[in-house]
Amino acid sequence: MRILLIALLGAWGCALHAALPSAVDGQPLPSLAPMLERTTPAVVNIATRGKSRRRIELPLPDDPIFRRFFDFPELERVQETSSLGSGVIVDAGAGLVLTNFHVIKDAYQISVTLTDGREFAAEIVGRDPDTDIALLRVPADGLADLPLADSSTLRVGDFVVAIGNPFGLGQTVTSGIVSALGRSGLGIESFEDFIQTDASINIGNSGGALVNLRGELVGINTAIYGAGGQGSIGIGFAIPINLARDVMRELIEFGEVRRGRLGARGQDLTARLAQAFGIEHKAGFVVTQIESGSPAAKAGLAIGDIVVAANGRPIRSARDIHNLVGLQRLGMTIELELVRDGEILQLPVVIQPTDVRRLDGARLHSRLAGATIGEMREQHLQRGRIDFLEILEVERGSSAAEAGLRAGDVIFSLNKQRARNFDEAFAIVERRERGLILGIQRDNRELYLLLR
Repeated sequence: MRILLIALLGAWGCALHAALPSAVDGQPLPSLAPMLERTTPAVVNIATRGKSRRRIELPLPDDPIFRRFFDFPELERVQETSSLGSGVIVDAGAGLVLTNFHVIKDAYQISVTLTDGREFAAEIVGRDPDTDIALLRVPADGLADLPLADSSTLRVGDFVVAIGNPFGLGQTVTSGIVSALGRSGLGIESFEDFIQTDASINIGNSGGALVNLRGELVGINTAIYGAGGQGSIGIGFAIPINLARDVMRELIEFGEVRRGRLGARGQDLTARLAQAFGIEHKAGFVVTQIESGSPAAKAGLAIGDIVVAANGRPIRSARDIHNLVGLQRLGMTIELELVRDGEILQLPVVIQPTDVRRLDGARLHSRLAGATIGEMREQHLQRGRIDFLEILEVERGSSAAEAGLRAGDVIFSLNKQRARNFDEAFAIVERRERGLILGIQRDNRELYLLLR
């Protein structure tokens, strides 16, 4: 009898399901199909071919004593690479496609495939590794683009749809909601202000579109959070389109993103420090040093000030300040809210260009000839350093190139002593007896080079 009842209930359920109307009270059932028919032609598949360099591991290659006696060069293997990703057409007339920098990184060949099957070779207009944004151009007619939304109006709980090319399967649509806004501190990019969503985002979705229910572009899908990053567990991240739009404008106008600086250094406000200062705020940025002539100095920021908010958003750490400054266009004003001597003050600061002092490497050491070294500030805080020296350029075939140096290498020590600026570097070099042990950071690893 029980089995018969279950069978009858199952049959009744199937009948009800089969009899579901296409409309209720004359109104069609809700569907995303009409919106997707308009938006999906603007989302493209991207395939790349590239070359990457992989370090060949040798016994004790990074030991400075080993290098001092044997002077082994760093050996590398060049490998062919390929990748699949997605992109979004944002200007049909100009053929402009937004995608992620990591999708086209190291690529010498980029192919863009449209939903109608047409395939085109794309050129790079510009790229910004710090925000993981790249802008491509395709020589095609009859393109469709997506209207850009104002991502600042997004709210947690808003419905969103992710469109992309996961695992190379072809265009795929998933839906969800905005789970959180303003996500940072994830260590994914240098500057982070992510939209978090539970819409499934998988490998290959990178560079694809996150749209609202009106079919407007609210974000560029960029990352997933999961075991080994291999599959979605309901935590995906997208770059807000307002940020991507600002980066795109810079890339179109200058071919790169020009960033400014604040000129203030400090530390995170802890609960213990807040108690010692006698303030109610439990998080913020405590100013401990200000550069002479910097935007912070010109605005009147003082040592001991505690920045608790900026542009109406709470500041909880030094990384928040780093993100905020790095994501502003030059000439824009940041409204700082700070605590000074127990009082709340409002202080406007105008973001100005980063002043990079440059030096011919040959002035430090003959083996550094052909390298341009920069004295950098307030960049790459994820490395744990505010001041450092960076290799800006390396001439092909130069002594610096033969020594194994590359553009982007961060010099953190000379003869195992920290060198934060040119003055410290010259002081260390003048004391050298023979040779020079150069400590550099490259791609989140540290190694030593012996220069003689």
